[in-house]
Amino acid sequence: MARLAQTAGLTDVQQEILSTVRDFVDKEIIPVATELEHRDEYPQQIVDGLKELGLFGLMIPEEYGGLGESLLTYALCVEEIARGWMSVSGIINTHFIVAYMLKQHGTQEQKDHFLPRMAAGDIRGAFSMSEPGLGSDVSAITSKAVKDGDEYVLNGQKMWLTNGGTSSLVAVLVRSDEGHPEGTAPHKSMTTFLVEKEAGFGEVRPGLTIPGKIDKMGYKGVDTTELIMDGLRIPADRVLGGVTGRGFYQMMDGVEVGRVNVAARGCGVAQRAFELGVQYAQQRHTFGKPIAQHQAIQFKLAEMATKVEAAHAMMVNAARKKDSGERNDLEAGMAKYLASEYCKEVVEDAFRIHGGYGFSKEYEIERLYREAPMLLIGEGTAEIQKMIIGRRLLEEYRFQG
Repeated sequence: MARLAQTAGLTDVQQEILSTVRDFVDKEIIPVATELEHRDEYPQQIVDGLKELGLFGLMIPEEYGGLGESLLTYALCVEEIARGWMSVSGIINTHFIVAYMLKQHGTQEQKDHFLPRMAAGDIRGAFSMSEPGLGSDVSAITSKAVKDGDEYVLNGQKMWLTNGGTSSLVAVLVRSDEGHPEGTAPHKSMTTFLVEKEAGFGEVRPGLTIPGKIDKMGYKGVDTTELIMDGLRIPADRVLGGVTGRGFYQMMDGVEVGRVNVAARGCGVAQRAFELGVQYAQQRHTFGKPIAQHQAIQFKLAEMATKVEAAHAMMVNAARKKDSGERNDLEAGMAKYLASEYCKEVVEDAFRIHGGYGFSKEYEIERLYREAPMLLIGEGTAEIQKMIIGRRLLEEYRFQG
């Protein structure tokens, strides 16, 4: 029987990359993921393995030492990694978004300076938009940059920074009123700064503090932190793209591909939940036969598999649309929304199939049950996705009455 969520039309190179990643996941991630997750331990050995595979440079152009692969290849790799442990895919995701933003919007000097070391995995990226009182309203950002000679002085508090401690480069979105008169639309007075720092916690450079990890229900192993700027001085040549006022658009471009990544993560977690559920259903006996032979369980497995297939197809479509150079916010929003919702439902059904054992930390499904909710929030809630989808549909189907 073929595995679920196969992708047609892949090149030999893509198939070889995916086969290598899948083998790495089966041998190096799945056997240790639950133990590391319960200890909330950063998976350094796994990250080193991904570095050796070249995955930190998967989409970075070959001229900068990367593999120059497509968003589709990247998304399919993320799907495989999330199938093993979603936290590991989060470590890759934030790095990838910063590299993508640099590739698309950075100056030539910024690309030459950062991308080769990012491709090698020697620089790890993170990005920061959210703030303690922000939620989904990006226009309400209060962190601010003020020009002072050849530098900018940054002040403010950022929140929910994935890889906040382990990263050495953070793309930070702040308000910058320089050159933008009062009354300018909020999204036109935001700037992305490329902030270099030491890995670790505490004061990681003058004016920049990374407090300890936020204790989370799931999504453990990867460090999620705050970022506090208090008189942080950044040279003007570290404004992404070299021009202020473009940060919102740069970040939204990064988040758009990030939504494809979150969709891929949802697909991977859902696949693993289905695998666990269908396996357990054939091992567990009730009323004299495996529970997989009970019609109620077969119906549940059928629904789970259909959701896995549907989410995967939408994720692949969104990635291919972006790779073609076309606008894909509609497809990315749909894929992220569907994949995260279906992931939650498939995981819950697998949890139900496990019965009381699903509540035990000895079973892998317990970990997945705590991880799936993060996908409902990351890179925009379901409500935000529906707003994006609805607005785009009205653009495409505008009534000409």
